[in-house]
Amino acid sequence: MIAKIIIAAALAGLIAGLVVAGIQHVRVTPLIHAAEKYEKADASHQHGAAAWEPANGLERTLYTVAADLVAGVGFALLLAAVSLLSGLPLTVSNGAIWGLAGFAAFTLAPSAGLPPELPGMPVADLAARQAWWWLTVALTGLGILTAVRIRRPWGWAAGPVLAIVPHVIGAPQPASHETLVPATLANSFAANAIAAQAVFWVVLGVALGYLMARLAHTSQEA
Repeated sequence: MIAKIIIAAALAGLIAGLVVAGIQHVRVTPLIHAAEKYEKADASHQHGAAAWEPANGLERTLYTVAADLVAGVGFALLLAAVSLLSGLPLTVSNGAIWGLAGFAAFTLAPSAGLPPELPGMPVADLAARQAWWWLTVALTGLGILTAVRIRRPWGWAAGPVLAIVPHVIGAPQPASHETLVPATLANSFAANAIAAQAVFWVVLGVALGYLMARLAHTSQEA
């Protein structure tokens, strides 16, 4: 049974990964290329030798697609695990809701404090940003699960409170927000990156719900 769930999650993750990779190639990657021109022109963002990065073109595309596929499989396994451990079924009929919950926890809530950033934009300390991001994801996810799993007034109240805590603390911010990257470019990138993730999570939830339902049906027939 566990092996079948892993296979279902892997297939759903690959489907969602391919979908978001296509969206990113069309809507997100061109904005990154545009921002990199400003990054190279801004001496304040040059810190010694440049780090390795894949070459533009096919190599970079392949690395991006590979990363999306790995992320898709990982998040699918996470959704399947939460469904099993919480006792909340993940089906094709509620798959989009599961996906939106994942989107809220992993993208929407963190983006409220740390929106997607283009190359060349000033950022706060990496460790501080990672710590705040994980705190936000964990508390938002726990808040959603609490509100759904404990169907009582205190559970409905506790969910939003948990989700708000990271934003009360506040996300770490850079010392200065000055950048050569135009605000319109940064805003367009953030909007497209978040929208791409919304599609990714909905596709992931629906695909995983469908495959897990098929799995349950096959197990019953056996």
